[in-house]
Amino acid sequence: MRARLALLAAAVSVLTLVAFLVPLALLVRTVAADRATLRATADAQSLVTVVGTADPTTIRLTVEQLATESERSVTVFLPDGTVLGAPAPRTPAVALAARGQSLTAESGRGREVVIAVQGHPDGTGVIRTVVPPAELTAGVTRSWLALALLGVLLVLIGLAVADRLARTLVRPIGELSAVSHRLANAELEARVTPAGPPELREVAGALNHLAGRIQVLLVQEREEVADLSHRLRTPLTALRLEAESLRDPEDAARVTAAVDGLERAVTGLIRQARWRVPTAGAASADAAGVVAERVAFWSVLAEDTGRAVTLDLAPGPLPVGVPADELAAAVDALLGNVFAHTPDGTAFAVRLATEAGRAVLTVADEGPGMPPGTIDRGASTAGSTGLGLDIARRAAQASGARLTLRTAPSGGAEVRLELGPPRP
Repeated sequence: MRARLALLAAAVSVLTLVAFLVPLALLVRTVAADRATLRATADAQSLVTVVGTADPTTIRLTVEQLATESERSVTVFLPDGTVLGAPAPRTPAVALAARGQSLTAESGRGREVVIAVQGHPDGTGVIRTVVPPAELTAGVTRSWLALALLGVLLVLIGLAVADRLARTLVRPIGELSAVSHRLANAELEARVTPAGPPELREVAGALNHLAGRIQVLLVQEREEVADLSHRLRTPLTALRLEAESLRDPEDAARVTAAVDGLERAVTGLIRQARWRVPTAGAASADAAGVVAERVAFWSVLAEDTGRAVTLDLAPGPLPVGVPADELAAAVDALLGNVFAHTPDGTAFAVRLATEAGRAVLTVADEGPGMPPGTIDRGASTAGSTGLGLDIARRAAQASGARLTLRTAPSGGAEVRLELGPPRP
């Protein structure tokens, strides 16, 4: 934009200067030619008295002296046909002046000035001088050069002024763009200082208002999520009471532990929804520890449903660029899908390895497989919410990696979750 404004200013300046300087240059040339013609006419008129009254010898001496002083050819045609001074043909202009009419005419050698001298005893004499082209254009080149330099200087000044004005426009626009990108990156505290023309200040105010409104809406949304999560505490309390009433102490302890874990997850969800702040430093978690913990949790349910679990973990610690709670939620989503979408007794395998500096978690089952399109958020062909795989996908993207689905060698579904290392 800055370059385009400068180009526009340059174009306008050049067009204005051309419209002004070209006629001025032509006027300078005309004035120079007229000035040289007036000098030649004045020199020729200075001979009128001598030609009308003096003898030929005096006339010749006077003409030679004038030609030497003016460095211009001067010729006198007397009525009796005598030619004094520089030899010259009797041109049509001379013939017309011999009839008593003084005039100026253009010729191949320059501008011809002829003056009729009346009062001579034998008739009308004619004084002729020629102004050469060099004298007609004397000083014109220098004047044109000065005008050209003046035009260039004015264009440069116009460009400097236009660039300064353009910066006053571009700088606020750049700040608006920077703040917009910051808001897009979830930096909702970013604000722009209104500056520049009134229109840009109005846009800056609107952007700041939009950012504030987004913050308010997010706070309201988080409060609603917190309220919804808090409603789970009532059924959890009832479930805890039911667990405590179990006769088998081992079953009671196992169910109570599961209820405690679920209650901690609900509490963490409430805190995350209400007091979400930017994480200080880079997010990191030990993938080996988290995967081992979550597989151990699900192994109890796998044993109850007759599922064989194969676990292959790379030696830890294995740091990845995902918070521990988000990684645990992603692993739970992948393992929960196995239980939700395969019949009881279906075996599955969990493998955590390192490939090219990344941690790769693979969950493969021996079930009927996974239909295409199940990774779309909110889309499910099995009556679920359709958010599990999307949670895992977002965890992978947060670490700069990806989530892929494919068919396992056994014919079931295989989910491959790649996790990048912590970012510096």
